[in-house]
Amino acid sequence: MALVHLTPEETRSWTRQEKDRWWFENVYRGDLPQLTIRSGVTGFLLGGVLSATNLYVGGKTGVTLGVNLTSVILAFAMFRLLAQVGLGKDFTILENNAMQSIATAAGYMTTPLISSLAAYMLITGTIVPWWQMIIWMVVMSLVGVLVAFPMKRRFINEDQLPFPEGRACGVLLDALYTGAAGAGMYKARLLGITAGLTAFYQFLISDALQRLVQFKLLRLDKVWGWTEPWHFHERIDDYYYLLAAKYQLWVPRILGTDLRTLGLRVGLDAAMLGVGGLMGVRVATSVLLGTAVNSIVLAPIMIARGDIAPRVAASGSVVALSRAEIVNQWSLWWGVSMMVVGSLVALAGKPEIFTSAFRNLRGKKKSAESAPDVLAHIELPLWISYVGVPVLCLLGTWLTHLFFGVPIYLSLLSLPLILILTVICVNSMALTSWTPTSSLSKITQFTIGAIDRSNPASNLITGGMTAEIAVNASNLLSDIKPGYMLGAKPRQQAIGHCIGIVSGALAATPLYFLLFLPPGDDGSRSTASIVSDQFPMPNALQWKGVAELIARGLSSLQPSAIVSVIIAAAFAAFIEIITIVRKKPFPLSSVSIGLGVILPPDACFAMWIGAMIFWWQGRRHPTPETKGHRLWVSGAEPICAGLISGAALVGIANALVNVLFF
Repeated sequence: MALVHLTPEETRSWTRQEKDRWWFENVYRGDLPQLTIRSGVTGFLLGGVLSATNLYVGGKTGVTLGVNLTSVILAFAMFRLLAQVGLGKDFTILENNAMQSIATAAGYMTTPLISSLAAYMLITGTIVPWWQMIIWMVVMSLVGVLVAFPMKRRFINEDQLPFPEGRACGVLLDALYTGAAGAGMYKARLLGITAGLTAFYQFLISDALQRLVQFKLLRLDKVWGWTEPWHFHERIDDYYYLLAAKYQLWVPRILGTDLRTLGLRVGLDAAMLGVGGLMGVRVATSVLLGTAVNSIVLAPIMIARGDIAPRVAASGSVVALSRAEIVNQWSLWWGVSMMVVGSLVALAGKPEIFTSAFRNLRGKKKSAESAPDVLAHIELPLWISYVGVPVLCLLGTWLTHLFFGVPIYLSLLSLPLILILTVICVNSMALTSWTPTSSLSKITQFTIGAIDRSNPASNLITGGMTAEIAVNASNLLSDIKPGYMLGAKPRQQAIGHCIGIVSGALAATPLYFLLFLPPGDDGSRSTASIVSDQFPMPNALQWKGVAELIARGLSSLQPSAIVSVIIAAAFAAFIEIITIVRKKPFPLSSVSIGLGVILPPDACFAMWIGAMIFWWQGRRHPTPETKGHRLWVSGAEPICAGLISGAALVGIANALVNVLFF
């Protein structure tokens, strides 16, 4: 069925009741299966896998990736192949749509794990029990679902707002099931081949997996007397440093500091290549600039000045300088300054997000509200939201106090602000597909922090509430948009989103403990393992930095760090103001420059290489329908998804083997 839609004039002049009746008569496909057992199970399982890859990538880069298009292609290919070999029926278009709602909801459940909750544990040194994490995340996410549905009737049914990311998913689904199946299978093959090759490469560089295969399975340590397993080194410069140690070769330094201490390594992380391809050249170049300025220029100067120096821990031991120590002592502050100021100025530069959000909610057509609701039997009843939101907010407030020690009055005080910020976030998603959860959650952090500076949990956890509620409300409506385009039952998509919330929480939380909080030799876990060279946790460090700044103030920093914060804030504001004035993006992204300060330089370089590859290939193959354009431009997203999923799944397996067997 070709996609049909209202004209701009009809959207402007018709009442919502008229639009609902038109949709019901011309678009709705009530006879097609949608939230079936197999779509629910597929979404639950696929969402769990994709949330694991999101957790892996988020721990490395702080970036959470949308998984709706990837899940649609995978499910389409899987059930099309099963149908062809006679082992099942093909998915209907609405089953696939319901499945992607579940998978997408699961993928975004990693947000607090790599930001607010991780920062809380880093600051307090307290490990939150896994069951408390799951309960708290699920309750807050369900608030987001129930907040979204009253807005759905306004933003989607009446105003027909675009939700670009959701619309793209609807167009893809329509293309796959109404004539472009060959293109869908081609993209699925691209994803599968890329993921397979990447997984094999990741297997060759995985020390724990190679130890398991060579020593546990093949027993090569007994046969050939090996003490260490053979594997390729992901960091290519390892080979030079091995020779340098053996033959006393020159070790490169900047102002007397070893490049390895500064984090200046040469590596090829396949997942980062894929992330860079999705980022684009502007963002990836900004990330590379941030890491270059910090690691090549500023950090060596500050080490030479003594502003960055080995610390003496509370136990009396000296904490040797490393890239992580450099970031925590000095670099973090100007990086966070760029990210926070840049995101807040960018948000302030989009007043239409604020004005249109509240104009939409204010309502215009009273007749539409009083007329009979033609969609009452398929919409989620509004009474569920009106009853459920207060009940779940009170439950969430009590859990926040019980689990994290946040005063109840502060949680209650933050709720109106959180709900207002959620409306703004949803409206931003509707207009641009941009969810400014980071900047909006900082508003909550600073507001609550101004009231209670002594308890970092107060601003961290309430900020986390903002992020979790806003991201779920925004993404639910973005998922409902393709369902609206294709004639799906919104009530079933709401149920599917709730299934995805549970799937993501159950999959990501235990994995979080295995990856970031592995037990030590004595069986105990330490928050010191959350941030590492492999997983720098940039989002968590940003949240932690803001909380510490609220608690201690600028006076606690080195004078040079204060100067860097001021300069970084001014530069970030300049970039975003120029963007607002010129009404087109500045060549650099302030938020991405700040991100590059916190990320390892080798990861930033790999992301830039990935972005440059796809940018160059796009320039080489600009003509649609050519083989090169089909591969590098149309196929860019499945190739990047294959790089990320292949590397992430094997990387996760390697980490699990290391924890469970060695």
